[in-house]
Amino acid sequence: MNETVVVIVRVIISFFTLLIFTRLLGKQEVGQLTFFDYINGITIGSIAATLATDLSAKAWAHWLGLVGYALLTGLLQYITIKNRYLGKVLDGEPTVVIEDGKILETNLGKMRIKMSELMTLLRSQQIFDITQVEYAVFEINGELSVKQKPEYLPVTRKDLQIPTKTGRLATEIIQDGIVLEQNLTQRHKDREWLQQQLQAKQINDVKQISYALILPDDSLYIDTFKDNIGKETEMGDYDGPY
Repeated sequence: MNETVVVIVRVIISFFTLLIFTRLLGKQEVGQLTFFDYINGITIGSIAATLATDLSAKAWAHWLGLVGYALLTGLLQYITIKNRYLGKVLDGEPTVVIEDGKILETNLGKMRIKMSELMTLLRSQQIFDITQVEYAVFEINGELSVKQKPEYLPVTRKDLQIPTKTGRLATEIIQDGIVLEQNLTQRHKDREWLQQQLQAKQINDVKQISYALILPDDSLYIDTFKDNIGKETEMGDYDGPY
C-alpha cells in the first residue's frame, strides 16, 4: 500500500514538472524539431518516467536530473537565439542540395542523405521530374523545401488578373448544443438571427445541434446529432465488432 501511495505522489510530481517545463520551453511542433531536440525530448521524458516509477532510488535525484536537462535545454535555446554563430554550430543551417535541376552531390554527402531519400522527399511534394526544380534546400529539421522553375508553377488568380476578396475564417457558434455567445458577437450576429436561421432549417431546439459554424460567406453550417443519412459509408472490409 505504501508503495502505491509513493508511486501516485511521484507520478503527480513528474507529470506537473514535465507539463511546466514543456510550457516554458516553447511550442515547437514535432516537424520543427532538430534531431538533437528530438533525442533530448525523449531523454527528458525517460527521466520523468523513471522519477515516477523507479522506487530503488530517491525521487530527489531523478527530479534534479529532470530539472538539469530542462534548464540546459532552455539555456541552449537562449544562446541559439542571441548568438547567430553558436546557433549555426548547435543547430546547423539549411543546405542547398539541388540547383537548376542538378544534384549537388557534395552537399548531399555532408547531410548524409542517400539519393533514394532525396527522391522520396521530392515525390512527397508531388515533384517527379527533377529538371523542374530550381532550388531544393534541406532544412535543419530534416524537411526539404523546393522551389520549382517559374514555367512549372501553377497559374494563380493574380496571373489571370481575376479579382479576389479577402477571405475570413469560419467561426464556431454552437458546440454540443451550447451557443458560444462570444463567437456569435464577434461575427456581429445575435440570438434572434440565429433563431431565424435555425427555423429556416426546421430546427426547433439548439440542443439538437452537435456543431454549427458561421462560414466566411455568412451562411450557417449545421451538423445535428441525428444525421439522417441512412447507412453510413464504411471504408473497411472487416465486419467484426471493432
